[in-house]
Amino acid sequence: MSEYNQGDIIRITGFKRQLFVIVSKNAFINATGIFHVCPMLSNIQAGPIHIPVCGKKSESGTVICEQIKAIDPRARGCNRVDSLAYEDIMNVSDAVQGIFEYD
Repeated sequence: MSEYNQGDIIRITGFKRQLFVIVSKNAFINATGIFHVCPMLSNIQAGPIHIPVCGKKSESGTVICEQIKAIDPRARGCNRVDSLAYEDIMNVSDAVQGIFEYD
């Protein structure tokens, strides 16, 4: 199994053109072998939990932070296609975390 990291942009078998961004912390991925992803869509307007990003190899889109899914890469075919810059990882992580903060 290849090693996945927070901020990787991946393709998951069964989703033809859909890309996803790994939002789980690396410590969680290493401890459990699974990770959480959010879809990355094109032609979606940016907003507080819709974060526009551009990968290091030019994959771009808007991360939909409220649509979090858990993925077991051993059960699903996954492959890395790009990765985010640290600033984009921080912006996406802040949006995801903001969904779960208390009032």
